[in-house]
Amino acid sequence: MLLFSYSIFMFFMGYLFLNLSETLILEFELFNLSGIPFTFSLILDKVSVSFSMVVTLISGSVFFFSSKYMEEDPFSTRFIWILLSFVISMNLLIFSGSVFFLLLGWDGLGITSFALIIYYESNESQMAGFQTLMINRIGDVIIVLSFFLFCCGGQFTFFSLSDSIFYSSSLIALLCIAALTKSAQFPFSSWLPAAMAAPTPVSALVHSSTLVTAGIFMIIRLSYSMPLSSSISSLLLLCGSVTCLLGGWAATFENDIKKVIALSTLSQLGVMVFSLGMGFPSLGLFHLYTHALFKALLFLAAGHILMLTFGNQDVRMMGGLGLSLPFTSLMFTVSSLCLIGAPFMSAFYSKHLILELMMFSPINLISVLIMLIATMMTAKYVFRTLKGVVWGKSGISLVSGCSDIFTFMPVFILGVGAITGGEFISSVEISNLEFVFIPFEWSSLINFVTVLGVTMGLMMSQMELNSYSLSTLFFLTPLVYGTPKIFSKILEKLGVLDYGWLEPYFFIKNKFYWSGGFAVSSSIWPNSRLMTSIIFSTFMLMIVTVFVY
Repeated sequence: MLLFSYSIFMFFMGYLFLNLSETLILEFELFNLSGIPFTFSLILDKVSVSFSMVVTLISGSVFFFSSKYMEEDPFSTRFIWILLSFVISMNLLIFSGSVFFLLLGWDGLGITSFALIIYYESNESQMAGFQTLMINRIGDVIIVLSFFLFCCGGQFTFFSLSDSIFYSSSLIALLCIAALTKSAQFPFSSWLPAAMAAPTPVSALVHSSTLVTAGIFMIIRLSYSMPLSSSISSLLLLCGSVTCLLGGWAATFENDIKKVIALSTLSQLGVMVFSLGMGFPSLGLFHLYTHALFKALLFLAAGHILMLTFGNQDVRMMGGLGLSLPFTSLMFTVSSLCLIGAPFMSAFYSKHLILELMMFSPINLISVLIMLIATMMTAKYVFRTLKGVVWGKSGISLVSGCSDIFTFMPVFILGVGAITGGEFISSVEISNLEFVFIPFEWSSLINFVTVLGVTMGLMMSQMELNSYSLSTLFFLTPLVYGTPKIFSKILEKLGVLDYGWLEPYFFIKNKFYWSGGFAVSSSIWPNSRLMTSIIFSTFMLMIVTVFVY
């Protein structure tokens, strides 16, 4: 109830900021060093307030649903507190105006998401948590590296970036790459399907409005402060289109309902990044809002189905739920139709407009073709799943007594948002209005590939499909697991250097030795692989710096 009340308060505050068209910045100076102010900044505007409203509305629904879903868990109180910390971290990131405030929410999301993914103590959960943590650490390290470029500009805020070419393009490039890791864009996509090891309420939050949208929100905030360069836009177009294709294509070979929904998140995130690459941050934010509403609805409807089917997640064993669970099946169908941007659904006002602007914008042909194929794949797996779950023959028997107000109310609230959210947001926010003038043939092409995907999904719903390359996202998953082992082998081979030609220069037992202006002692630099690791890391940092500049 506290989250719902906060969401209502943010709704009225967002309406106020929308009418005033003003931005309120609260800035606290921590200290001043060499003329550079180290500040702690908050931004209150229509973007941050409206996004916080969407996050808390979805969080309130998820908490409401969790009280029923986790009622038999002996540690449900601990689960609720970790989940609340997760929501608070996301709100800190939303209102952040400086890199110090950003890191509070950014690292808070990383730590709490790791704790939630490994909540079920199993080997699969531990491996998924490790994979999520390691890939997100890449983005954290890149943000820390950007501190040097912030110092070059003499400030640590996002809303006053200088137009100096010396550092601004490099800074935005680093932050965009960090955002791609958090938003699971190619080639950092493998952690998102693995995060399905978490409980379903966690997945509803992670995949809708919190963790995966943090990076996209940071790029949107940067786009409002300063236009992206052509090279960064091309990178976002490529990553977005490939991620959309990868998620949609892999979902056509999955039979696990939670995996299918996770890969659909990957596909929709690619659409958002593609919109940012085209130079439409307002549309990207619009699709982020509509996607958050219908994806949370999709997960909660799937979670209710899992509660009633003894935890069964295999689509092939379900069927006929449209008759036995009419309301839940209706909400599952509505949210699934939002994935393909069906007319009269909320995503139609955002996704379909992005696809039409794709035909209108002067972008490269390869990205357009990839997005058209990805649109077809999305329609294919959506109708394949719908036929297996809702419209197929009756499968497994259902548990009785799992439907009450705690499962009905959150699904109903998010269902209303998934149906009417697109129309409402587009009518109150004038920046989402875009006029597209394209030939009828190009506009019909989008509808044609969608209908083609629907036909293929209905025809191939009973076919047994299996592909190791697609189930591992083109071998991204074994690559993530194998990379630490490869580096450990390399460091093990290089470890002999510590006892070889490095020893006379750095390791003089029980003595201080002056080398390059630093006093080195055997107590600080013991005979281990530490020195080799430091030299190797410094070498990699030099390569990254030269590449960026």
